[in-house]
Amino acid sequence: MAVSKVLLYYAFTPLADPDAIRLWQRDLCESLGLRGRILISTHGINGTVGGELSAVKKYLRKTRDYPAFKNLDAKWSEGSGLDSSQSYPQAPHGVSLDFPKLVVKVRDEIVSFGAPEELRVNEHGVVGGGTKLSPEQLHELVAHKGDDVVFFDGRNSFEAEIGKFAGAVVPDVSTTREFAALLDSGEYDHLKKKPVVTYCTGGIRCEVLSSLMTSRGFGEVYQLEGGIARYGEKFGDSGLWEGSLYVFDKRISLDFSADPKVLGTCVSCAFATKNMQNCGEVSCRKQLVVCEGCAASGAPMCADHAGIIAD
Repeated sequence: MAVSKVLLYYAFTPLADPDAIRLWQRDLCESLGLRGRILISTHGINGTVGGELSAVKKYLRKTRDYPAFKNLDAKWSEGSGLDSSQSYPQAPHGVSLDFPKLVVKVRDEIVSFGAPEELRVNEHGVVGGGTKLSPEQLHELVAHKGDDVVFFDGRNSFEAEIGKFAGAVVPDVSTTREFAALLDSGEYDHLKKKPVVTYCTGGIRCEVLSSLMTSRGFGEVYQLEGGIARYGEKFGDSGLWEGSLYVFDKRISLDFSADPKVLGTCVSCAFATKNMQNCGEVSCRKQLVVCEGCAASGAPMCADHAGIIAD
Protein backbone atom coordinates (compact mmCIF):
# COMPACT_ATOMS: atom_id res chain seq x y z
CA MET A 1 0.00 0.00 0.00
CA ALA A 2 1.39 3.41 -1.00
CA VAL A 3 2.27 5.74 1.88
CA SER A 4 1.44 9.46 1.74
CA LYS A 5 3.94 11.95 3.15
CA VAL A 6 4.20 15.73 3.43
CA LEU A 7 7.56 17.51 3.28
CA LEU A 8 8.00 20.99 4.81
CA TYR A 9 11.27 22.70 3.93
CA TYR A 10 13.15 25.93 3.27
CA ALA A 11 16.60 27.31 2.54
CA PHE A 12 17.80 30.90 2.82
CA THR A 13 20.52 31.31 0.21
CA PRO A 14 21.25 33.84 -2.55
CA LEU A 15 19.66 32.87 -5.88
CA ALA A 16 20.70 34.79 -9.00
CA ASP A 17 17.91 33.45 -11.24
CA PRO A 18 14.75 32.58 -9.25
CA ASP A 19 12.69 32.07 -12.39
CA ALA A 20 15.02 29.36 -13.66
CA ILE A 21 14.65 27.63 -10.27
CA ARG A 22 10.87 27.95 -10.59
CA LEU A 23 10.81 26.19 -13.97
CA TRP A 24 13.09 23.41 -12.71
CA GLN A 25 11.06 22.88 -9.54
CA ARG A 26 7.76 22.78 -11.41
CA ASP A 27 9.08 20.24 -13.89
CA LEU A 28 10.56 18.13 -11.08
CA CYS A 29 7.33 18.07 -9.07
CA GLU A 30 5.18 17.31 -12.12
CA SER A 31 7.47 14.44 -13.12
CA LEU A 32 7.02 12.91 -9.67
CA GLY A 33 3.27 13.58 -9.33
CA LEU A 34 3.71 15.93 -6.36
CA ARG A 35 1.35 18.67 -5.25
CA GLY A 36 1.93 21.58 -2.89
CA ARG A 37 3.13 25.16 -2.75
CA ILE A 38 6.67 26.41 -3.45
CA LEU A 39 7.82 30.04 -3.20
CA ILE A 40 11.15 31.20 -4.59
CA SER A 41 12.94 34.56 -4.38
CA THR A 42 16.45 35.96 -4.54
CA HIS A 43 16.60 35.02 -0.82
CA GLY A 44 15.96 31.29 -1.28
CA ILE A 45 13.17 28.71 -1.39
CA ASN A 46 10.23 27.79 0.86
CA GLY A 47 7.95 24.86 0.15
CA THR A 48 5.48 22.24 1.28
CA VAL A 49 4.88 19.27 -1.02
CA GLY A 50 3.04 16.02 -0.62
CA GLY A 51 2.71 12.72 -2.40
CA GLU A 52 3.76 9.08 -2.39
CA LEU A 53 6.73 8.45 -0.06
CA SER A 54 9.25 7.31 -2.66
CA ALA A 55 8.38 10.26 -4.92
CA VAL A 56 8.81 12.79 -2.10
CA LYS A 57 12.14 11.19 -1.14
CA LYS A 58 13.34 11.46 -4.73
CA TYR A 59 12.22 15.09 -4.87
CA LEU A 60 14.19 15.94 -1.73
CA ARG A 61 17.29 14.13 -2.97
CA LYS A 62 17.26 15.89 -6.35
CA THR A 63 16.57 19.30 -4.78
CA ARG A 64 19.47 18.88 -2.37
CA ASP A 65 21.71 17.93 -5.31
CA TYR A 66 21.55 21.60 -6.33
CA PRO A 67 24.58 23.15 -4.50
CA ALA A 68 22.67 26.12 -3.06
CA PHE A 69 20.13 23.75 -1.46
CA LYS A 70 22.51 21.12 -0.09
CA ASN A 71 21.77 22.16 3.52
CA LEU A 72 18.02 22.60 2.97
CA ASP A 73 16.10 22.22 6.25
CA ALA A 74 13.42 19.52 5.89
CA LYS A 75 10.68 18.17 8.18
CA TRP A 76 8.44 15.16 7.47
CA SER A 77 4.86 14.45 8.53
CA GLU A 78 2.11 11.97 7.72
CA GLY A 79 -0.18 12.81 4.82
CA SER A 80 -3.94 12.26 4.73
CA GLY A 81 -3.67 9.79 1.89
CA LEU A 82 -3.49 9.54 -1.89
CA ASP A 83 -6.17 10.11 -4.51
CA SER A 84 -6.01 7.20 -6.93
CA SER A 85 -9.50 7.72 -8.39
CA GLN A 86 -8.07 9.27 -11.57
CA SER A 87 -5.25 8.39 -13.90
CA TYR A 88 -1.94 10.10 -13.03
CA PRO A 89 0.74 8.98 -15.51
CA GLN A 90 3.62 10.32 -13.39
CA ALA A 91 2.09 9.11 -10.12
CA PRO A 92 0.89 5.51 -10.42
CA HIS A 93 -0.21 5.44 -6.77
CA GLY A 94 -2.13 8.73 -6.95
CA VAL A 95 -1.52 12.28 -5.73
CA SER A 96 -1.72 13.91 -2.31
CA LEU A 97 -5.14 14.56 -0.84
CA ASP A 98 -3.67 17.38 1.25
CA PHE A 99 -3.13 19.81 -1.65
CA PRO A 100 -5.59 20.71 -4.42
CA LYS A 101 -2.86 21.49 -6.95
CA LEU A 102 0.78 22.36 -7.51
CA VAL A 103 1.75 26.04 -7.17
CA VAL A 104 5.30 27.25 -7.86
CA LYS A 105 5.84 31.02 -7.80
CA VAL A 106 8.57 33.66 -7.69
CA ARG A 107 7.97 36.33 -5.04
CA ASP A 108 9.87 39.22 -3.45
CA GLU A 109 9.95 37.21 -0.22
CA ILE A 110 9.71 33.49 0.50
CA VAL A 111 7.87 34.39 3.70
CA SER A 112 5.86 37.60 3.55
CA PHE A 113 6.99 40.02 6.24
CA GLY A 114 6.73 42.97 3.84
CA ALA A 115 10.35 43.91 4.49
CA PRO A 116 12.48 42.39 1.70
CA GLU A 117 14.90 45.31 1.88
CA GLU A 118 15.74 44.48 5.51
CA LEU A 119 16.58 40.82 4.94
CA ARG A 120 20.18 39.91 4.19
CA VAL A 121 21.24 36.39 3.28
CA ASN A 122 24.49 34.68 2.32
CA GLU A 123 25.46 31.09 1.59
CA HIS A 124 25.13 30.31 5.32
CA GLY A 125 21.58 31.67 5.62
CA VAL A 126 20.06 34.77 7.21
CA VAL A 127 22.59 37.39 8.32
CA GLY A 128 21.97 38.87 11.78
CA GLY A 129 19.32 36.45 12.96
CA GLY A 130 18.89 34.99 16.43
CA THR A 131 20.99 32.16 17.84
CA LYS A 132 19.60 28.82 16.66
CA LEU A 133 18.58 26.31 19.32
CA SER A 134 17.88 22.63 18.83
CA PRO A 135 14.98 21.25 20.92
CA GLU A 136 17.52 19.90 23.42
CA GLN A 137 19.32 23.25 23.62
CA LEU A 138 16.01 24.99 24.19
CA HIS A 139 15.44 22.84 27.28
CA GLU A 140 18.98 23.65 28.46
CA LEU A 141 18.28 27.38 28.10
CA VAL A 142 15.05 27.11 30.10
CA ALA A 143 16.79 25.01 32.77
CA HIS A 144 19.52 27.65 33.04
CA LYS A 145 17.44 30.84 32.88
CA GLY A 146 14.05 29.65 34.07
CA ASP A 147 11.12 32.06 34.01
CA ASP A 148 13.24 34.81 32.47
CA VAL A 149 12.94 33.04 29.10
CA VAL A 150 10.19 34.52 26.92
CA PHE A 151 8.62 32.38 24.19
CA PHE A 152 7.57 34.68 21.33
CA ASP A 153 5.11 33.22 18.82
CA GLY A 154 6.07 34.12 15.25
CA ARG A 155 2.85 32.86 13.67
CA ASN A 156 -0.53 34.41 12.94
CA SER A 157 -2.38 34.70 16.23
CA PHE A 158 -5.20 32.33 15.21
CA GLU A 159 -2.68 29.48 14.89
CA ALA A 160 -1.91 29.75 18.60
CA GLU A 161 -5.56 29.23 19.54
CA ILE A 162 -5.13 25.46 19.24
CA GLY A 163 -1.47 25.12 20.25
CA LYS A 164 1.49 27.09 21.63
CA PHE A 165 4.40 26.90 24.04
CA ALA A 166 3.30 27.26 27.64
CA GLY A 167 3.19 30.90 28.71
CA ALA A 168 4.12 32.21 25.26
CA VAL A 169 3.65 35.80 24.15
CA VAL A 170 1.25 35.69 21.20
CA PRO A 171 1.22 38.98 19.25
CA ASP A 172 -2.18 40.02 17.90
CA VAL A 173 -1.34 39.71 14.20
CA SER A 174 -3.39 38.23 11.37
CA THR A 175 -0.49 38.17 8.88
CA THR A 176 3.30 38.16 9.17
CA ARG A 177 3.33 41.56 7.45
CA GLU A 178 2.14 43.12 10.72
CA PHE A 179 5.20 42.08 12.77
CA ALA A 180 7.61 44.83 11.68
CA ALA A 181 5.17 47.63 12.55
CA LEU A 182 4.30 45.93 15.84
CA LEU A 183 7.96 45.75 16.83
CA ASP A 184 8.44 49.39 15.79
CA SER A 185 5.47 50.45 17.94
CA GLY A 186 7.39 49.79 21.15
CA GLU A 187 4.75 47.39 22.51
CA TYR A 188 7.41 44.77 23.22
CA ASP A 189 10.30 47.03 24.22
CA HIS A 190 10.05 45.65 27.77
CA LEU A 191 11.39 42.36 26.41
CA LYS A 192 14.58 43.82 24.95
CA LYS A 193 16.68 42.84 27.96
CA LYS A 194 15.20 39.36 28.32
CA PRO A 195 16.17 36.11 26.59
CA VAL A 196 13.55 35.80 23.83
CA VAL A 197 12.94 32.54 21.94
CA THR A 198 11.07 32.99 18.66
CA TYR A 199 9.22 29.98 17.29
CA CYS A 200 6.96 29.11 14.36
CA THR A 201 5.74 26.07 12.44
CA GLY A 202 8.88 24.93 10.67
CA GLY A 203 11.47 27.57 11.53
CA ILE A 204 11.35 29.86 8.50
CA ARG A 205 9.28 32.70 9.96
CA CYS A 206 11.59 32.75 13.00
CA GLU A 207 14.59 33.23 10.73
CA VAL A 208 13.20 36.57 9.54
CA LEU A 209 11.47 37.60 12.76
CA SER A 210 14.56 37.07 14.89
CA SER A 211 16.60 39.23 12.51
CA LEU A 212 13.97 41.99 12.69
CA MET A 213 14.06 41.83 16.50
CA THR A 214 17.87 41.87 16.64
CA SER A 215 18.06 44.92 14.36
CA ARG A 216 15.58 46.72 16.65
CA GLY A 217 17.64 46.33 19.78
CA PHE A 218 16.46 43.05 21.32
CA GLY A 219 19.64 41.96 22.99
CA GLU A 220 19.30 38.20 23.48
CA VAL A 221 17.30 36.60 20.69
CA TYR A 222 17.06 32.89 19.90
CA GLN A 223 15.13 30.91 17.31
CA LEU A 224 13.87 27.36 17.61
CA GLU A 225 15.64 25.53 14.79
CA GLY A 226 13.20 23.45 12.77
CA GLY A 227 10.30 25.10 14.57
CA ILE A 228 7.46 23.39 16.37
CA ALA A 229 7.49 20.54 13.86
CA ARG A 230 10.98 19.41 14.83
CA TYR A 231 10.38 20.03 18.53
CA GLY A 232 7.28 17.82 18.35
CA GLU A 233 9.26 15.09 16.61
CA LYS A 234 11.69 15.07 19.53
CA PHE A 235 9.55 15.62 22.61
CA GLY A 236 5.95 15.09 21.50
CA ASP A 237 3.62 16.36 24.21
CA SER A 238 6.01 15.58 27.06
CA GLY A 239 7.92 18.87 26.84
CA LEU A 240 7.01 22.57 26.79
CA TRP A 241 4.60 22.49 23.84
CA GLU A 242 0.86 22.32 24.46
CA GLY A 243 -1.95 21.45 22.04
CA SER A 244 -2.04 20.87 18.28
CA LEU A 245 0.02 22.37 15.47
CA TYR A 246 -1.92 24.32 12.84
CA VAL A 247 -0.82 23.58 9.25
CA PHE A 248 -1.76 25.28 5.99
CA ASP A 249 -3.19 22.35 4.07
CA LYS A 250 -6.27 20.14 4.19
CA ARG A 251 -5.08 18.36 7.34
CA ILE A 252 -5.59 21.65 9.28
CA SER A 253 -3.68 20.41 12.34
CA LEU A 254 -1.11 17.88 13.50
CA ASP A 255 -0.82 16.15 16.88
CA PHE A 256 2.38 14.87 18.46
CA SER A 257 0.71 12.20 20.60
CA ALA A 258 -2.51 10.24 20.81
CA ASP A 259 -3.84 12.47 23.59
CA PRO A 260 -2.76 16.11 23.09
CA LYS A 261 -3.95 18.89 25.37
CA VAL A 262 -6.95 20.69 23.84
CA LEU A 263 -6.51 24.48 24.01
CA GLY A 264 -9.14 25.71 21.56
CA THR A 265 -12.70 26.67 22.43
CA CYS A 266 -15.52 26.78 19.90
CA VAL A 267 -16.55 30.33 18.92
CA SER A 268 -20.21 29.28 19.03
CA CYS A 269 -20.59 27.11 22.13
CA ALA A 270 -17.20 27.33 23.93
CA PHE A 271 -16.75 23.54 23.74
CA ALA A 272 -13.11 22.43 23.91
CA THR A 273 -11.87 21.51 20.43
CA LYS A 274 -8.89 21.71 18.08
CA ASN A 275 -11.14 21.77 15.00
CA MET A 276 -10.78 24.85 12.77
CA GLN A 277 -12.55 26.05 9.63
CA ASN A 278 -13.09 29.15 7.52
CA CYS A 279 -15.50 31.89 8.55
CA GLY A 280 -18.99 31.27 7.13
CA GLU A 281 -18.80 34.51 5.12
CA VAL A 282 -17.34 33.39 1.79
CA SER A 283 -15.43 36.65 1.29
CA CYS A 284 -13.69 36.31 4.68
CA ARG A 285 -10.44 34.39 5.02
CA LYS A 286 -10.37 34.20 8.81
CA GLN A 287 -9.93 30.82 10.47
CA LEU A 288 -12.16 30.07 13.45
CA VAL A 289 -12.10 27.41 16.15
CA VAL A 290 -15.37 25.54 15.64
CA CYS A 291 -16.38 22.23 17.23
CA GLU A 292 -17.64 19.48 14.95
CA GLY A 293 -21.20 19.81 16.28
CA CYS A 294 -21.49 23.51 15.48
CA ALA A 295 -19.75 22.98 12.15
CA ALA A 296 -22.37 20.39 11.22
CA SER A 297 -25.22 22.77 12.03
CA GLY A 298 -23.87 25.59 9.86
CA ALA A 299 -20.63 27.52 9.36
CA PRO A 300 -20.25 30.14 12.13
CA MET A 301 -19.02 33.62 11.21
CA CYS A 302 -16.29 35.71 12.78
CA ALA A 303 -17.28 38.61 15.05
CA ASP A 304 -16.97 41.16 12.23
CA HIS A 305 -19.37 39.44 9.88
CA ALA A 306 -21.73 38.13 12.56
CA GLY A 307 -22.21 41.74 13.64
CA ILE A 308 -23.06 42.82 10.10
CA ILE A 309 -25.73 40.11 9.81
CA ALA A 310 -27.17 41.06 13.21
CA ASP A 311 -27.56 44.69 12.17
